[in-house]
Amino acid sequence: MKPDSMCTKLSDYEYDLPKELIAQQPLENREDARLLILYRNSGKIEHRRFYEITEYLCPGDFLVLNNTKVIPALLSGKRVSGASLELLLTEERKESQWKALIRSNAKLKAGEEIYIADNILSAKLLKKGEDGSWLIQFDNGYPIKDLLLRTGKMPLPPYIKRTDNNGTCYSSDKERYQTVFAQKEGAIAAPTAGLHFSHSTLERIKKYGAEIGFVTLHVGMGTFLPIKTDDIRKHQMHKEYYECPREIMDKIKETKGHRHRVIAVGSTSCRVLESVAMHNETPQTSGWTNLFIYPPYHFRYVDVLLTNFHLPRTTLLALVCAFAGRENILNAYEIAKNKGYRFFSYGDCMMIM
Repeated sequence: MKPDSMCTKLSDYEYDLPKELIAQQPLENREDARLLILYRNSGKIEHRRFYEITEYLCPGDFLVLNNTKVIPALLSGKRVSGASLELLLTEERKESQWKALIRSNAKLKAGEEIYIADNILSAKLLKKGEDGSWLIQFDNGYPIKDLLLRTGKMPLPPYIKRTDNNGTCYSSDKERYQTVFAQKEGAIAAPTAGLHFSHSTLERIKKYGAEIGFVTLHVGMGTFLPIKTDDIRKHQMHKEYYECPREIMDKIKETKGHRHRVIAVGSTSCRVLESVAMHNETPQTSGWTNLFIYPPYHFRYVDVLLTNFHLPRTTLLALVCAFAGRENILNAYEIAKNKGYRFFSYGDCMMIM
């Protein structure tokens, strides 16, 4: 294989995946997921279960998790003609004004009025952005977040199939497409590596002597939109809001000072830590990041990465290739496929050491 520094084509981050390996439902117990251990220096691989994760931790390790909370941001709607729409609210711009991705069978027009959630309220399409999203204006004063809590659905990725007649699946998704430590509302996709943790797993990790801290990155379009440029270096990430409290920064420096490991749980936690590390002299405890990590990249804070198996041609796959080496990752993915691992959001995970 060619060196990672030359892997700048989108086709370098392609692989085939049988549809039956795309996890459609979460496991009954979060911690029963399979855990592939990848040693990035040697390429060695081990196969375990997530509840065995403490066997790969050391006292003094510092696990950093993303405590963002997914909002039920998926709404149904109709055009004046009665044709159905589906809206994914992606970002609140100001009172009653949101950015949204809209799925429609017909072309939409600026100035058009649409009706939301069985005509509970209307919204006007203001303008369409270059990224395909719409800026929409809801009826003034209507509490949109209350509407989402009442009628919104969890914004599951399109590869997880749900139909209107399996409402029980939708209701269980409200719990399971959410980490047990979710706290700060604002994400439109789950930080999926964190889905494997149960409260009991977190307690066992603490008793083992590893420490746990939380950052926030509200997962948005920057994380889940695919790369569309043939040269990945030309891809522009959407900005996402993050918070990294001062005590987390201090704990990272203390951990590294004692030669212990900083373990990022998920690509979103990793991007927060690396965004902060880039401004080490004047670190920001909160702000917006559009950091796109791809090979070659020098990781400043993250020593170990816990992550799910990602879609091809995505910024997420590029990030793990930067961390472990593209050849190691693609080889691990082939082995995972052959052993029947479950892929993507509700799937299994890997720990890169």
